[in-house]
Amino acid sequence: MAASSMFKLSFFLSLLSHLNLGLWAQTHSSLAIFPPSCNSIECPSFDTIEVGNGYEVRRYNSSEWISTSPIQDISLVEATRTGFLQLFEYIQGKNKYEEKIEMTAPVLSEVSPSDGPFCESSFVVSFYVPKKNQENPPPAEGLHVQKWKTTYVAVRQFSGFVSDDSVGEEAAALKTSLAGTVWSAAIEKSHAVDHTSVYTVAQYNSPFEFDHRVNEIWLSFDLEDGIAV
Repeated sequence: MAASSMFKLSFFLSLLSHLNLGLWAQTHSSLAIFPPSCNSIECPSFDTIEVGNGYEVRRYNSSEWISTSPIQDISLVEATRTGFLQLFEYIQGKNKYEEKIEMTAPVLSEVSPSDGPFCESSFVVSFYVPKKNQENPPPAEGLHVQKWKTTYVAVRQFSGFVSDDSVGEEAAALKTSLAGTVWSAAIEKSHAVDHTSVYTVAQYNSPFEFDHRVNEIWLSFDLEDGIAV
């Protein structure tokens, strides 16, 4: 129990810390790395469809996530901090059932960028609901449940601590890696039809894990008939 509480606190501090973000060099790999934190806390299940040069395509099973309302900010780091504070209070019992909920990973920040560098973007921060709570997630003021159907995502992994400067570069690199593939066309079509967020940032690690950190950029899409998986 004490170890679980310490992990929750350390994860919380990683998203609130100003000092540690962006100070470590980023490294990249075309090979998928299973996030180490998913060996100790629950993560959503997925199947790997393809591992390409600089990207991975996954199929996530249907699941439920608890999410904030859109947060307007010029900084992903600040918006994630604001959203995670709400979610941390939620799992500590600030919900209709006054129920404590186990920490999971990753914490997602869906990003809908603004039209200019000094304009506010829109962010939605989400927490994966553990399997034992999926049938009836506790409701809470200011939060809502997202019910995922089977979801496909293209993923790029990067290491180090997430910073505002790095995420846009990583998202652009993922799009470049996908250029000319069937996945790129599916992503463009899905986003045009559904008006979904442009990309999502997934964060997995405690701030005390300086080595083998795993963060991800996600581009979600629907899979059309005729594309073999």
